Amino acid sequence: MSKEFEIVREFEVDAPPEEVWEAVTNGTGGYLWPMEAPEPRVGGTAAFGSTVTAWDPPHHLITRSENVGFSVQSLNQLEHTIEPRDGGRRAWVRYVHSGIFTDDWDNQYDGASKHTDFYLHTLREYLTHFAPRPVTFASLDGPERSTAADAFAAVGRALGLADGTASGERVRAHGPGGRALDAVLDYRDPYFIGLRTDHALIRFFGRNHWGAPVGISVHDFAPDADAKANELAWQGWLDGVFSQP
Repeated sequence: MSKEFEIVREFEVDAPPEEVWEAVTNGTGGYLWPMEAPEPRVGGTAAFGSTVTAWDPPHHLITRSENVGFSVQSLNQLEHTIEPRDGGRRAWVRYVHSGIFTDDWDNQYDGASKHTDFYLHTLREYLTHFAPRPVTFASLDGPERSTAADAFAAVGRALGLADGTASGERVRAHGPGGRALDAVLDYRDPYFIGLRTDHALIRFFGRNHWGAPVGISVHDFAPDADAKANELAWQGWLDGVFSQP
C-alpha cells in the first residue's frame, strides 16, 4: 500500500552558508556520492531525473522526482534550507526528505531515516575537515554472505574496534592488507561506522539490517588518490571478512 513519508533533520555546522550550499549542490562525492549537479534554475534538471523546484542560493533548494523508477517508491523530494548563524561564520540547516513509498513501508522508512542521520553527519565532517578539497570517490558492496543478520558486527571486529570503543575516540584500525589506519572513529552505532583519517572519510554501511549487502564508501582527499586502487583494496578486505564459514 502506498503511503507518504517525511524525514526532517535540523543541525548547525561550523561552515558559512555558501560552503554548505556548495557541498550539497556540487555533486562531487565529497560526503555523499558523485551525481549530476542541479541545473541552477527553477525547472532545471537534477540527479536521477529530478527537477529543481526551488533555487535560491545559498538559502533554499528543492529537487523533486515523480515516477522515480524504484519498485518501492513513486515520489521523492529533497529540501535544504540554509540560514547564517554567528554573523555568517556558521550555518543552520534544515533537511527534509519526503515522498511516497509504495511497498515495504516500515523497512524502507527505517532505512531511509537511519541513513539520513549518517549522511548528514558525514556532511558535517566533510565541511569541518575537508571542504573544499577535491575528492576521489569509491564505493563497493560485500558478497551475498554480508546480508546475514550479524554481518555488520563482523565488520567492526575485522576493523579491530572493541565493543566499548565510542564515537570520537582515536583508533588504530585494521585496513586492507593488514595496514594500520590511524583514524578518529567519528561515527558508530549498530548500523554504521565512520572513520576519519588525515586525508579520507571511510564509511561502512550495515545495510544487512534492511536485506542488502554491507557497503563501504571511500571519500579520499589526498592529492594522489586513486579511486580504483581504493575500490580494489577495500573490496578485497570486505570479501575477506566474509570468506570464512
